[in-house]
Amino acid sequence: MRLHRNLVFAVIDGLIEIFNEGGYADKVIAKQLKRDKRWGSRDRSFIAETTYDIVRWKRLYAEIADVKEPFERKDLWRLFAVWCTLRGIKLPDWPQFEETPTRRIKGRFDELSNTRKFRESVPDWLDELGQQELGDKWDAELAALNKQAPVVLRVNRLKSDIGALQTALAEEGHETENIKPYKDALQLQERANVFTTEAFKNGLFEVQDASSQLVAPYLDVEPGMRVVDTCAGAGGKTLHLAAQMDNKGQLIALDIYGNKLKELKRRARRAGAFNIETRVIDSTKVIKKLHNSADRVLIDAPCTGLGVLSRNPDAKWKLQPDFVEKIQATQQSILKDYSKIVKPGGKMVYATCSILPSENQEQIKKFLKTEEGSDFSIEKQKTVLSSESGYDGFYMCLMVKKDKA
Repeated sequence: MRLHRNLVFAVIDGLIEIFNEGGYADKVIAKQLKRDKRWGSRDRSFIAETTYDIVRWKRLYAEIADVKEPFERKDLWRLFAVWCTLRGIKLPDWPQFEETPTRRIKGRFDELSNTRKFRESVPDWLDELGQQELGDKWDAELAALNKQAPVVLRVNRLKSDIGALQTALAEEGHETENIKPYKDALQLQERANVFTTEAFKNGLFEVQDASSQLVAPYLDVEPGMRVVDTCAGAGGKTLHLAAQMDNKGQLIALDIYGNKLKELKRRARRAGAFNIETRVIDSTKVIKKLHNSADRVLIDAPCTGLGVLSRNPDAKWKLQPDFVEKIQATQQSILKDYSKIVKPGGKMVYATCSILPSENQEQIKKFLKTEEGSDFSIEKQKTVLSSESGYDGFYMCLMVKKDKA
């Protein structure tokens, strides 16, 4: 591989913003990709994938390069030199790479690979927490979460089906494959920006990880029901629910962030999902008005996001130990408040994209012992580990509310 100076500078500039200025990797990379209109898809792939790679392996590379945060610009060039050396990429004769000790880099890599927190590049506290909660499964899970996430699409069954979508994408140059047992999913054979395709613009699909696609079917919805998605965000699962309801019935999407619900409305128009009504949770009245009224309730709860590190590698550096405690308190509060929306005989799914039992099974156990949870019982629950599925880590639990009739 021949390195191009302007592409490498874009990577270095992006890393400064992510590591030193608190920028979110996806937003920073999106901005960097717009720097030069002449860049082709291969150039943009290099910038995105190299930046994500160095973010993912920050701790390991910093240990090898013997640099500490906050990084100076010359430190980031050293991280980049480590990235190149470990991939067998010849360093060009640029001033930034003078006296790069390639043999020492390989030796340090071999040495540090014996220690998990360096080998898998995680903070001490997170390594300890994962070991404490997952035990023997933590090693394999960490390794899986450090792999680049595949691009998975979900067919929008309001407008298409798997076969028709595969054909449409193939005509635009994108080959896909079915992945079992995910009945609505297609996986891209080669990474690409599918948002520019006519198939996407026409609402034939959404980009959604295979594990995330398990959540909406878990809720067991039927056309004509009243369904409430309480933490809808920009609506990935809301749109999946709308398709499963065949656009029949009422689907209420709630969130505390109005801008996310605006994005959901835009996506719903493209998808042809017209049974969705959005409501911003700007006071307790919004929830109270819905008490005991819904056949189905989805709580896709805010969480640490530890199950999706493969697509959000910067999260492990932004997460702090105190956030874990805070988010668990929020999860329990949401469970108690939003469960009141379920009518007697109705069902509720609590889901997270975390792999920690303390955010998942333990939260459900605690909830069932509360006054609000006393009328609920578990129908089924599922933990999806990246190391076993090859996709995001997820948890989902389906509960039934006692019918008082």
